[in-house]
Amino acid sequence: MLFVATSINYMDRQVIAILKPVLAQTTIHLAPLLPGWPVVETSIGMTEQQFGYIVSAFSTAYMLGVIFAGRLVDRLGCRRGYPIVTGLWSLSAMGHSLVNSVFGFGVARFFLGLGESGNFPAAIKATAEWFPPKERSLATGIFNSGASVGAILAPAIVPWVAWHFGWRASFLTTGVFSATWIVWWSVKYRTPAQSMDWSRGAAIAPAPQMAWWKLLGFRQTWGFACAKFLTDPVWWFFLFWLPGYFSDRFSLNLSHLGAPLIVIYCLSTVGSVCGGWLPRGYERLGMGLRPARLAAMLTCACLILPIGLAGGLQTEWGAVALMSLATSAHQGWSANLFTTVPDMFPRAYVGTVVSFGQVAGALGLAIFSPVAGHVLQAKHGHYAPLFMFCATAYLVALLLLRTLAPGLKRAMPQG
Repeated sequence: MLFVATSINYMDRQVIAILKPVLAQTTIHLAPLLPGWPVVETSIGMTEQQFGYIVSAFSTAYMLGVIFAGRLVDRLGCRRGYPIVTGLWSLSAMGHSLVNSVFGFGVARFFLGLGESGNFPAAIKATAEWFPPKERSLATGIFNSGASVGAILAPAIVPWVAWHFGWRASFLTTGVFSATWIVWWSVKYRTPAQSMDWSRGAAIAPAPQMAWWKLLGFRQTWGFACAKFLTDPVWWFFLFWLPGYFSDRFSLNLSHLGAPLIVIYCLSTVGSVCGGWLPRGYERLGMGLRPARLAAMLTCACLILPIGLAGGLQTEWGAVALMSLATSAHQGWSANLFTTVPDMFPRAYVGTVVSFGQVAGALGLAIFSPVAGHVLQAKHGHYAPLFMFCATAYLVALLLLRTLAPGLKRAMPQG
């Protein structure tokens, strides 16, 4: 269920990125399948800079929403809190079909960000409830691979819908999936036996409650937040700007964008699951759980380094190969980074600490997005500086995490 929710989440947010070349035009010509359907649809003439501002509106709302999303999930629990945030983002996603301007897209993206901010705090909390520590990174990797599956389904569905029915119809396609999921979750999800340590089979006492702001006093919180601040914008860049990169660099139109993106995100799904398993492989070499987690993150950070060469590539499928490696490594990194939170904090605080990290990641994107838009507009689609940032962000993030939370030492909140 977590996997499906994450897939829907990423389908909704990916639609605008795929439609970016279409939205940059003033009119588009359709190939309708139904008699009487319009053959021409107006668009909004969006520029690179405006696209950056629209993404920034999304990330700002994501940053604000996630402050409350973690607390909402911690208070209401996953069974009641998760459907609330899912319903909000689904209505906002479908609301894009009603707008007629760049400003309207900014408003719609803002409310989409508010809703989508709750997905990962809820999913990480559910994982912490159901899985023992040694299994959490693999479980996280499996549901986190839904991000890639959503990114795969979007380029498989959206171009076809836009080509035959128009770009507005593309924003309506995921509504039925979201409604079905909400019913499924509400009926099927149950919290496991309270306060049970599943790795030992013995009851444990609930963690003491404390004010959320006191969690900011722990270095572990800041280590996780700094890592998210630096690396989340890279994944968003892969989601929101890769369709434009392939369109600008290799002159691919809407009908030809699907194949490269599907290959990239398919392989990133493999990276998510393999990255979640990687710490167990290092444990078999004699490492402890936390050193194995850090070793897995270092491996993923090194695998992303070649993306720095992507700005100068001349072949479409050479770019696909580099992007596939980078997105796979990011997903492996992300699965392990999320799992550091239940490694370092009691279960009762997982949702809140994850929310702090999501705020930091959204802040990073809010800063990165207008900068990326300015760079691309000023340099006429020259992506090299952005890819160099992507290449180095992970090693810097790992250095900060290890400095602020040496060895992923466990925090023990009191009071």
